Amino acid sequence: MQNYNTIIGVIQMRQNDGSFSTIQSRYHIGSGTSQLILKRFSASGFTLEQLKQMEPSEVEILFYPPENLQRKDIPLPDFQLYYDRIHAKGSKVNVAYCWLEYKQDNPDGYEQSQFYELYNRFIEKYFGKRETKMAVERVPGEKMYIDWIGDQPELLVNPKTGEIQKVHFFVTTLGISNLMFVEAFQDEKLQSFITGTTHALEFYGGIPKHLVPDNLKAAIAKHTRDELILQSAFSDLEDFYDTIVLPPPARKPKGKATVENHVRYLETHLIEKLKEKIYTSLEALNADIQKIVAVLNARPFQKENYSRMDAFLKYDKPCMKPLPGGIYTVCDYKTVTKIPDNYHIEYDNHYYSVVYTHCGKSAIIKATPSEIHICDEYNRLICKHKRSYKEFPKYITEDSHMRPEHLYYKEVNQKDGAYYRRWASVFGPNMLECIDRILKSAKHEEQAYNSCAGLLHAVKDLPHGIVEETARQCIEMNSCRYKTFKQVLGRTQSTPSRTGKLPSHENIRGKDFYK
Repeated sequence: MQNYNTIIGVIQMRQNDGSFSTIQSRYHIGSGTSQLILKRFSASGFTLEQLKQMEPSEVEILFYPPENLQRKDIPLPDFQLYYDRIHAKGSKVNVAYCWLEYKQDNPDGYEQSQFYELYNRFIEKYFGKRETKMAVERVPGEKMYIDWIGDQPELLVNPKTGEIQKVHFFVTTLGISNLMFVEAFQDEKLQSFITGTTHALEFYGGIPKHLVPDNLKAAIAKHTRDELILQSAFSDLEDFYDTIVLPPPARKPKGKATVENHVRYLETHLIEKLKEKIYTSLEALNADIQKIVAVLNARPFQKENYSRMDAFLKYDKPCMKPLPGGIYTVCDYKTVTKIPDNYHIEYDNHYYSVVYTHCGKSAIIKATPSEIHICDEYNRLICKHKRSYKEFPKYITEDSHMRPEHLYYKEVNQKDGAYYRRWASVFGPNMLECIDRILKSAKHEEQAYNSCAGLLHAVKDLPHGIVEETARQCIEMNSCRYKTFKQVLGRTQSTPSRTGKLPSHENIRGKDFYK
């Protein structure tokens, strides 16, 4: 029997005038198989396009009917419908019930044994054989499994309002020993998930090679067969601890069966014990959790003379890397879809600048109590600022992030008359007096700042002598204005500074000295 891709490929290559030798080489089949596929294609009465629109299983059965069913012109039952009904939550429907229903609607349909055979083939093709299991060899200290317990009991009482709140339990297990760590939180948000992970690593006193979280949005942005994208927070944690975040296959709970089994164990041996009391603070609740989990970790396994803690100390702990010499800071993360045209990003009612060339791109803000880190969409650092808690200024701007013309106007708006007088004094007394007259000529000194800034920027790279001479002439003309200064400066620069003759001096020997 050949699969759907081979059947369609043979027909398509032959219709495109492909030779039989090329077809056989491409699909690794013999000439008899190629001829058989083409013969059955002709007999089917379908076109190639019609075959492509059919389900692959229908095409395969059309060309290779199941045993004893070749001559039976009966459409296949809708096994997907029956599968969904059998596996619906709380359903009591089984295959026998589905066959009876099918037979009532199709008296000439498949008999029970044939129906079962086709249904089992459907299950095997799309869902795999249920009775098979993968043997997994666990490695000491290699993986820390992470999950939330599904049971969320109401254990926490608000002492002010008397309101009873649900509690969420973060749980991890490790390597060979299955040593358990549990911590209670008020929610399952990203910050709780990261905090739980860091506390678990501190509890174990080491770092495993892999962190295996469930496919939660708190940790995983996207996980398919072809692509894995971590949330930036977990990506940062991965870098800090020099480990690898490796979630199980999406929608495959058996990919983390170890922690799933211990979740069920904790629901019985931990949560049921905690339900005997009511707590007024998370601190008190977590203190009791630590005591109960410590007892569970020290309890010997059934039919064994060692506990989880014994196995951890003997097998897992020696294989783990030491913790880094610092504390991982949990950030508040915020995603910015598009950096606005003013190249400032809002966080906590303040606006922090990025390099103006990033306008229109997406970004990620990571806020700690003391700093604001801004990263691009690939989690690469763009810039960072000290976090501001003052009501004003609202805009926190780094000069190097500004466009050149914006920086110029910022400098103009931030300076005063004393600044421009100090700048002018660098060139000499004439330039100082010229700038002073410009400032005093305006009704309000601030109105002359643009003229002073423009004039001083224009001469900043010129020799001081030329600038002083220009200022002197403007003072003599009693016309200390921006326009006049520019005209006089142009004339001064165009005047030749050399006569073409050497100056006379007693130390110059001349041509007669060498006769």
